[in-house]
Amino acid sequence: MNVRLFKPSVGKEELQNIEKAFERSWIGLGPTVNEFEKEWANLVGAKMAVGLNSATAALHLALAIFNFPEGKKVLVPSLTFSSTASAVLYNRLIPVFVDSDPVTLGMDMEDMKRKYDEDVVAVMPVHYAGHPVPMDELMTWAKEKDLRVIEDCAHTSGALYKGKSLGTWGDVGCYSFEEKKIMTTGDGGMMVTNQPELFKDVKAMRWVGIDKDNWKTAQDYVDANRDALHWFYELNVLGYKYNMNDLAASIGMAQLKKLPKMNARRSGIIRTYLDGIKDIKGIQPLLPYEPEKYVYQMFGIRAEKRDELMIYLKSKGIATGCHYTPLSVQPLFKPYGGNCPFIEKEVNTFITLPLHADLTDEEVDYVIGKIKEFYN
Repeated sequence: MNVRLFKPSVGKEELQNIEKAFERSWIGLGPTVNEFEKEWANLVGAKMAVGLNSATAALHLALAIFNFPEGKKVLVPSLTFSSTASAVLYNRLIPVFVDSDPVTLGMDMEDMKRKYDEDVVAVMPVHYAGHPVPMDELMTWAKEKDLRVIEDCAHTSGALYKGKSLGTWGDVGCYSFEEKKIMTTGDGGMMVTNQPELFKDVKAMRWVGIDKDNWKTAQDYVDANRDALHWFYELNVLGYKYNMNDLAASIGMAQLKKLPKMNARRSGIIRTYLDGIKDIKGIQPLLPYEPEKYVYQMFGIRAEKRDELMIYLKSKGIATGCHYTPLSVQPLFKPYGGNCPFIEKEVNTFITLPLHADLTDEEVDYVIGKIKEFYN
C-alpha cells in the first residue's frame, strides 16, 4: 500500500467549472474571481475579500497596506512556513521570532509579550495546523499596544473560534488555496477584512498598480466619456502581478461547495487517529486536537525515535513529513533567530502523518497499525 501525505480532493465538478471558463474564453482575472471573492467573504463573515495567486502574496500585501516605516518590527512565530516571515522582509521590516506554546504550538503569549518593544508595529499569529491561537487574548493585548494584527490562516478554512471565523479577528486575514491545503485552487490565496478602507488600494496592488474598478483622480475626466474611455487606467500605487485568475477561481467555486463535506471527513480521520494511537507508548498527538470543533490541515504526532519511525513508515509505503523547520534556525533568518529554545528542540520529535479528504478508512487503519508495529 502507498499512502500519500497530502492530496487535493478534486473531480468532475472542478472540471465542469473549468470547461465553463474555457467556453467563455475568459481565463484571466475576470468575473469568476469576483464571484469567488463574494462567496468567500460570505463564508467567513467579512466585509471584503480579495483573491490572489497565493497566500504569500496575501501576507505581503497585508503588511504593505499599512506602509510601516522601514526597520520597524513584526512579531511572527518561529514555527511557520517561510512566507509568514518573508512577507516581513519584503516590506523592509524586521521579523521578531516568537517561541511556540508547548501544548498548542501556536505563538507563546508570554514570549510574545516579552519580545515586544516600542519598535514593534504588528503581530502575525499563525493558526498552526489549524489549531487556533487564543485570538481574544491576543487582540486585547494588541489593541493596548496599538498593534496591527494579520492572521495567517493558511492551515484552516471555514473554522470558528468562539463563534467568530478565524481570519476575521485581526485587521486582515490571509488564507491559502495551495494544492496541499484544506481546499485548493491549484495555487491561490485570499485576504479579507472588516475594515474595507484598508483595502482601498489592494486591487491595484495585486494587478501591477491598475485598478479598473476605481477611477480615482481622473473621475471627472472619465465621467464625461466613460463609454469611449473604457480602456482608460491610472497608476497610483506600486503594484505586483499577484492576481488570481478565473481558472483558479473556477476550481475554488467547486471546492467551496465541497468544503463542509471535506472538513467533516478530515475531522473523522483525525478522530480515528486519536483513538487508534492513544495507547501506544512513545508517542502523543502533536496538538490538543479538537476535530469536532476546529478544522485542521495537518495531523501529526510527537514521537520517540522519530527518525527511525519515519524510515520504517517509508519502508511500508507511508509518506510522512515534518512541518516545519523553525525559521529561527534557518540561514536566511539567522540574524534574527536562535531565540526560540523550546521549538528549536521540540521540533525534532515531530512527524506529520497522512491527512486528506480522500484518505480511506483502510489507509488510516494501515498507518495506525504500522505505528503500533514499530513500537511493539
